[in-house]
Amino acid sequence: QVQLVESGGGLVQAGGSLRLSCAHSGGALVYYHLGWFRQAPGKEREFVSVITWSGGSTVYTDSVKGRFTISRDNAKNTVYLQMNSLKPEDTAVYSCAATRKISEAPSAYDYWGQGTQVTVSS
Repeated sequence: QVQLVESGGGLVQAGGSLRLSCAHSGGALVYYHLGWFRQAPGKEREFVSVITWSGGSTVYTDSVKGRFTISRDNAKNTVYLQMNSLKPEDTAVYSCAATRKISEAPSAYDYWGQGTQVTVSS
């Protein structure tokens, strides 16, 4: 059974850092590209970042470039999102997802985790 489980969310002050983790069930998912999305209340789901299955390439949305870093450890079946210099506008539920095709579109992703809440206070 395919599973993706996020952890690491919480409440942090503006300027602070958090590290999100997403543990997946392994198997074929090792060869999937893994992405992070976020959704704030009343807003559409937004692409944050994606990393290729090998970890060799990454893509970020402009608003997080230079602040967030995506990485993965295939031996641990885990993808990470290191978030630094957090801003109140980063507040959202963050979800990881798996895709066979690099894309910023949620519809391209086959499997999703349940999400973890990140709240940044001003």
